[in-house]
Amino acid sequence: MGSARLAYEETFDCVQCGYCLPACPTYITMEKETHSPRGRINLVKMAAEGNITFSELEGPINLCLGCRACEVVCPTNVQYGKILESAKEVLLEEKGRRSFFQEFVFGKVFPNKKLLRAAGAGISIYQKFGMQQVARKTKAITLLPEPMRSFEAILPETQGIGKRAKFYPAAADHPVYKIGYFTGCMMDAMFSSINTKAIKLLQAAGCEVTVLDEQTCCGALQSHSGHTKVTKELAKRNVAAFEAYDLDYMVNSIGGCGAMLVEYDQLFSEEDGKWKERAEKFSRKNVDISVILSELELPFKHEINKVVTYQPSCHLSNVQKRTEEPVKLLKSTPGIQYVELPHQHMCCGSAGIYNLINYEASMDILDEKMKHVGALKRKPDMMITTNPGCHLQMKLGVEREGQTDEIEVVHLVELLAVSCGIDT
Repeated sequence: MGSARLAYEETFDCVQCGYCLPACPTYITMEKETHSPRGRINLVKMAAEGNITFSELEGPINLCLGCRACEVVCPTNVQYGKILESAKEVLLEEKGRRSFFQEFVFGKVFPNKKLLRAAGAGISIYQKFGMQQVARKTKAITLLPEPMRSFEAILPETQGIGKRAKFYPAAADHPVYKIGYFTGCMMDAMFSSINTKAIKLLQAAGCEVTVLDEQTCCGALQSHSGHTKVTKELAKRNVAAFEAYDLDYMVNSIGGCGAMLVEYDQLFSEEDGKWKERAEKFSRKNVDISVILSELELPFKHEINKVVTYQPSCHLSNVQKRTEEPVKLLKSTPGIQYVELPHQHMCCGSAGIYNLINYEASMDILDEKMKHVGALKRKPDMMITTNPGCHLQMKLGVEREGQTDEIEVVHLVELLAVSCGIDT
């Protein structure tokens, strides 16, 4: 099996009770035992014992969202995330090769700020200089695969990654916290204005903020694809960057990246020497922006007279265990009428790049999510998200329902910034 191994011992914690079934989006939409958490766990056990081939394991594992909602409801605390990641690593190793595309994107593009900046600038140019309109009018857009066509239609107006100061002093004389801000890769390429607004919100709440030049990609997509070696190298770079500063917290506004950062310690075994200890300290200091802002006082200035609902990020809720803070901030925003989304903790189907590589399965899950939106007695004016992938997925959901003019999809940071009179 090579250097990677399946998390075989961990599979015995699963007693096959079925509590996970109603929590699993793929089981709900596919209605097959092999696409449920307990089914996948059993397949991993069988593969480890040599009773099935790795090719029989591959399909069900690749169709898992990795939302980890099953962990929240599991009565025996099965480490599903660990089992899933081990399976992905083994499957990648069994293939004996990694695709050139994955090697390039995961190893070269995401960790490279210059390439990401160029990508963001390219999208901005495409939007602002008429190329997007030409592509649509000439039907050239139809040459793209369906997943790319769908997401091109709902691309946000991208500013590109502009120059950003390294240090932002607190609005108060004495900072409440010294914050290191984690910008993320695609977040800064696609939603750089949200990052800037997040930094200014932290300032307004009394924090001083440092944007670490040395930070790099969190490694989430690499980890979820089985590229453990690359993930560990990225983790080491981020841990070392944090250690070089005197900071109380590392803060981000990206549910998926935040989940990776708080689990860095799990990448390293006891044999990794000091790195496990260093990663544990780093992980304890990483929090979502909602955690900091919910315990401080924001200078609200404007009422937002809107009916608002909230689609949580799975990794913010299920991995970071932060469910109350975003809702607390929403309810404290002047003028907001908050309505809870039914089955809000069901994944929207984004899951990193799942919606690109498993497009049809993702759309089935998204359609199920939009049924929940349609079931609300009070129709929302706004859908709030806390993760860029969820943000784009929910925009696509609204588009597919023909409700683009009725429901606006907004990151929590954007809503708070408007109410606090903060602009970029």
